[in-house]
Amino acid sequence: MKDNLIEMKVFFSLSLIWLAHLLNGQGDVFDTWVAVDDDDGQPTSHIEIFEKEGNLHGKIVKIIEGPSDALCDQCKGEKHNQPILGMEIIWDMKDHGKNWRGGRIMDPENGKTYKCKIKLKEDVLEVRGFIGITTLGRTQKWYRLNQEKPAR
Repeated sequence: MKDNLIEMKVFFSLSLIWLAHLLNGQGDVFDTWVAVDDDDGQPTSHIEIFEKEGNLHGKIVKIIEGPSDALCDQCKGEKHNQPILGMEIIWDMKDHGKNWRGGRIMDPENGKTYKCKIKLKEDVLEVRGFIGITTLGRTQKWYRLNQEKPAR
């Protein structure tokens, strides 16, 4: 009887942890996302969001718009003239409940790096790059690879 009670407590505790994780939605960000052009809304690349050392990171796994062998000629440092395909463009994002922040995002088109904030909102990833404060930036909406993009 005592063993059954312990098993029930463990099961109940694990169920609560799993439910909290689902309601928080943070586990859902780890997937492949389709980035779209700000101007025409057309897909530009696929970004894989993954966990590394407890933080969120993201890399380009497919280039849709432009040559797949493109190099980051505008990048600085070790990323200069490296292939954009496979390049890590998001790094060191920390979990802050309903969003991820504290890391950086790089735009391989111009090589510039920005502070970043990521939020999962109704199965759409809102990725905001900014300078200094969040109001000095822009937000892109990324869509799951295996999900049809909603109409504008």
